[in-house]
Amino acid sequence: MNISRKFTLIVCRVEYFNKKSLLARRNWYAKQSPLANAQSVHIPRVKLGTQGLEVSKLGFGSMSFSGVYNGPLPNEDGISLANANQVLLGKALKHLPREKVQLATKFGLGGLNFPIIQVKVTPEYVRSCCEASLKRLDVEYIDLYYQHRVDQTVPIEETVGELKKLVEEGKVKYIGLSEASPDTIRRAHAVYPITALQIEWSLWTRDIEDQIIPL
Repeated sequence: MNISRKFTLIVCRVEYFNKKSLLARRNWYAKQSPLANAQSVHIPRVKLGTQGLEVSKLGFGSMSFSGVYNGPLPNEDGISLANANQVLLGKALKHLPREKVQLATKFGLGGLNFPIIQVKVTPEYVRSCCEASLKRLDVEYIDLYYQHRVDQTVPIEETVGELKKLVEEGKVKYIGLSEASPDTIRRAHAVYPITALQIEWSLWTRDIEDQIIPL
């Protein structure tokens, strides 16, 4: 056997044993993973608010389903994409037991042209948005319905008052607010219990530590 042939044979053997070793290790790790037995997977749950809603600590967001995070879009396209997400999510829900899924969605965008957001939360618009979302999602109720942004031109009491009616009608189970001030939260909660708050909290945005989450 010449040197070049011997060298080729040695390299081949090394590659063979490397692949065999990698395969063995991959199989071993797969057996150790909780995903090897679906019944052993347990995702912690947490209670939100005081009204009884309990959700998984790990959620699944659908905002990027239809390209919302792409480049700037005209108002019509932005709203259409947001609506398309609900349609896609509704189709996915058909393959899952509805009672085991906690569905959260939002309302309140009158126009969407990133980074500009036009807010609209009149009682009439709240109801029309809910009815439209129920139709797109093809469900009978929404578990957690968020106000996307606060509209300074509409008293929060009017908006939450309409949400309360939707809860009483069985179309919404729980109410949430997004990016609301402490005063707005208190006023809204006085009309109907607010179950969840969505507010940015990061190394760059720490405003809520002053009044909402004092440290």
